[in-house]
Amino acid sequence: MKIERYNQKLLAVLGTVGVIFLTVALISFIYFSIMDLRRFDNDIETGILSDEKIEQLQKENKREQVVSYENPRLIDTLNSVYIIPVSHKTLNEQEDINGLLGITKSSSSYEPNDNRYSSLYYGAFNNLIVYNPKDGTNKKLFDKRVNFNLIKAEYFEDDILLLMNVSEKDTYKDGVINLLDFKSLYIYSLDKKELKKVGIEGMDVFNFKFLNNEKNLAILFGVDKNDDGQFEEYNEPTLIKKYDFNSGKLTEIVDKKINSELQKTLEGTKK
Repeated sequence: MKIERYNQKLLAVLGTVGVIFLTVALISFIYFSIMDLRRFDNDIETGILSDEKIEQLQKENKREQVVSYENPRLIDTLNSVYIIPVSHKTLNEQEDINGLLGITKSSSSYEPNDNRYSSLYYGAFNNLIVYNPKDGTNKKLFDKRVNFNLIKAEYFEDDILLLMNVSEKDTYKDGVINLLDFKSLYIYSLDKKELKKVGIEGMDVFNFKFLNNEKNLAILFGVDKNDDGQFEEYNEPTLIKKYDFNSGKLTEIVDKKINSELQKTLEGTKK
């Protein structure tokens, strides 16, 4: 009898624990499912505006969306052919429809890797020392106060390049120089021992990508549409330009005529 009562109590305790466990598991499952759905909803692309909305904006000579470009993606390795996805950004505020086309201020799942070795170093940096233990020499790259969090090393047959996305001024006016401020791209050649700066005044170097096995770069520049000294990725567009490493020149990748046609199609002024 005692053993039977003990077994009944044990089964009752185990049953209670099991019910509690299942209840907690069910609540956790429901909670995380809701969180996933919310996260999915937040990630849904806003899409382009409807014809009705476009017509209303045109009556006011306004627009809410502007053309934006993504990084080049290598689609034909043999012939070094890239595709550049064209996207759009919805602005925080409507703007005059005549303001962007000149732009003075303002995917494919198959993506082969370049045949070049690279490495990344993350942290909170304000300078960089290049040190040679054989002869004891060392060189600091910056003579001014800067901030950056990434050092990318790219290895070529004749050189190693160090790339850093650097903030130099408090453009956001929050009292500190950090990654909220506009950034310029700095490239240091270990072979030539030269430091080059790539940037456009009033814009942010948002991203960059080497074009195949060349030292030339495709660079995405963030456009500060609302003039607050900060590039906001989700509401402000990017421009894409090519940087020639040898000449140091920035040139357009997307033809101005095509850019104009894309923008007019997006905003509905091209029928």
